[in-house]
Amino acid sequence: MGALRGLRRHAAASACPFLAFAVLLALPGLAAGITRHYTFDVQMTNVTRLCATKSIPTVNGQFPGPRLVAREGDRLVVKVHNHINYNVSFHWHGIRQLRNGWADGPAYITQCPIQGGQSYVYDFTITGQRGTLWWHAHFSWLRVHLYGPLVILPKRAEGYPFPLPYKEFPIMFGEWFKADSEAVINQALQTGAGPNVSDAYTFNGLSGPTYNCSSKDTYKLKVQPGRTYMLRLINSALNNELFFGIANHTLTVVEADANYVKPFTSKTVVISPGQTMNVLLTTSSNPASRAFAMSIAPYTNTQGTFDNTTATAVLEYASTRPSSTQNLAMPALPRYNDTNAVANFSSNFRSLASAQYPARVPQAVDRHVLFTVGLGTDPCPSNQTCQGPNGTKFAASINNNSFVRPKTALLEAHYQSRYAGVLMANFPTTPPHPFNYTGTPPNKTFVAHGTRVVPLSFNTTVELVMQGTSIQGAESHPLHMHGFNFFVVGQGFGNYDPVNDPAKYNLIDPVERNTVSVPTAGWVAVRFLADNPGVWLMHCHFDVHLSWGLSMAWLVNDGPLPNQKMLPPPSDLPKC
Repeated sequence: MGALRGLRRHAAASACPFLAFAVLLALPGLAAGITRHYTFDVQMTNVTRLCATKSIPTVNGQFPGPRLVAREGDRLVVKVHNHINYNVSFHWHGIRQLRNGWADGPAYITQCPIQGGQSYVYDFTITGQRGTLWWHAHFSWLRVHLYGPLVILPKRAEGYPFPLPYKEFPIMFGEWFKADSEAVINQALQTGAGPNVSDAYTFNGLSGPTYNCSSKDTYKLKVQPGRTYMLRLINSALNNELFFGIANHTLTVVEADANYVKPFTSKTVVISPGQTMNVLLTTSSNPASRAFAMSIAPYTNTQGTFDNTTATAVLEYASTRPSSTQNLAMPALPRYNDTNAVANFSSNFRSLASAQYPARVPQAVDRHVLFTVGLGTDPCPSNQTCQGPNGTKFAASINNNSFVRPKTALLEAHYQSRYAGVLMANFPTTPPHPFNYTGTPPNKTFVAHGTRVVPLSFNTTVELVMQGTSIQGAESHPLHMHGFNFFVVGQGFGNYDPVNDPAKYNLIDPVERNTVSVPTAGWVAVRFLADNPGVWLMHCHFDVHLSWGLSMAWLVNDGPLPNQKMLPPPSDLPKC
């Protein structure tokens, strides 16, 4: 990879990756524009939760994994050594990876996975981004254990567009399975049924006192009275959107997906898998209690089973006496299917749209694309019995195309112009079989299959409307786009109306995100500029839906100028 200059930082050197780190803003070692080195040793580690011990994949023996901290403009060099029997790859969720899809991470899209006993170096520069992002495995369901925060501090001269908080804490929401999660999804794909659900939700890997044997596994956020803290919230759960609240406290949302937003207050936030959110918490000067519950619980409209439990952590005010996890004041979270609460919360997000942080939403559109997003079915093979709907197998699709994972990486095939037998550039950009998307579903629910992409010329402006469907039940779908942020210009319930709905778009200060939930029985419209050449995955961040094929890829061609073309692949790019 060439000689690398700068500070040597091994992630394993931090014994506790989740300590408060507001002090980092002032550290001279975090000057902008330096190279930061991390080493990821992927290994099996025994971890005990919910009365049982099991061996799980970890990075450097830590669960969750180590926190990466950088400053806008820094270069990150992460050397990954895979010591486990599974293939693995890592995605730096939300990093745009300008011209450098080789570091993006989704297996068989931008790279072949790192096989057991092999290594790969992710080498990328953080350009024009600051805030809370995260990293996670991007192979099968391994991200249930392989994840950690990625904190990008602003340039030293900039600071935050709000008062500097007293301290900052990353809080990652996750899921825990008693069973081997790889066996769970493999069994589901074999039988065609929905997979077994998780057994607990977690705060920074800890399940908390609402679960058996878990009082000692409780995350405690220790605070001082009358101070303002910034909580860097990350939903790393595998298959669930989550409500979050703190009893007797109000949160102020100031950032979403590493983009500043106009601040607004809320007692409860909802956060989808893949999304990040910075919130300010001002503690009471004279608290009525020493401790308050912080809780997460699911939001879903699925017709199937789901993990309908509540996980609790503790907001603990400073005192000489230890606090108890019993009889805590609990936050009043919405019901699990309260779609109106979700819609009301989502409607608050607006970009700052200031001179320093402008909202560069495309005003003119070159390509209009309509995607239907939802579930479907596959016929049961003649030699087996299937446990999906009416004896079929569950599937998922975009515009009725269920994505087929190729045997070689799409980005490598594109770079070499070697498309035959790998991909087809004919992904449908309108629904092939229009129907009443949020009404009575059609009789035929079988999906088509293929490794198809949507080709885009460099600098094309795209308006993408994602329409949820009611096939196998209407539910929301958190769609994540690699390689780009997009502006959420409109959303609503029912079927998208191409005549009347665009008149209601917000083209002044729409929120900028990398992950957005298609509303239950509704639609969302986004706009983006295809200014990043490469092949970029877009997929549902419910991993069960990703496993069923709810994904596609954009192929953005090179521009005419040298700085508009893909960089060449690194010499250590893994082989399939």
